[in-house]
Amino acid sequence: MQDFYQFLYKLIEKVYNLAMEYIVKGHAETVALGKDLGSRLKGGETILLNGNLGAGKTTFTKGIALALGITEPITSPTFTILNEYEGNLNLYHFDMYRLGKGEDEDLGFYEYYDNLDAVCVVEWNISLFEFSKVICVDIEYIDDETRRVSIYENFRN
Repeated sequence: MQDFYQFLYKLIEKVYNLAMEYIVKGHAETVALGKDLGSRLKGGETILLNGNLGAGKTTFTKGIALALGITEPITSPTFTILNEYEGNLNLYHFDMYRLGKGEDEDLGFYEYYDNLDAVCVVEWNISLFEFSKVICVDIEYIDDETRRVSIYENFRN
């Protein structure tokens, strides 16, 4: 699996432009960084979260949700595949871990992407997205408390 992530990171670096890289320590800093990114979202963005199990993808999403005015608890959609939340902008939180290639399209998930009244956060992305506003966030485990978060942007207008 590690070889796959190294390949994925190299592909991401070629397709997306590295906007920022951060070192975060602990839950609170991860949430704060997600909230900072979320505060800059306008709607229609698709955020692709990459990282190993336990890296902090759902914790990062909690920060995005706070910035969008969502007050209900954010949980991992591992078993539901999609969690929907209402806020100033709606949040569609996907976890594609259990899906095979192309199944997201078969399930009608493409109807959610590019929605100007919402933000999509996709964990374990399995598709190459052709949507207009894509932000890729890589969360890399450094140690039990520390993560490197790299944010890549590729807005197509």
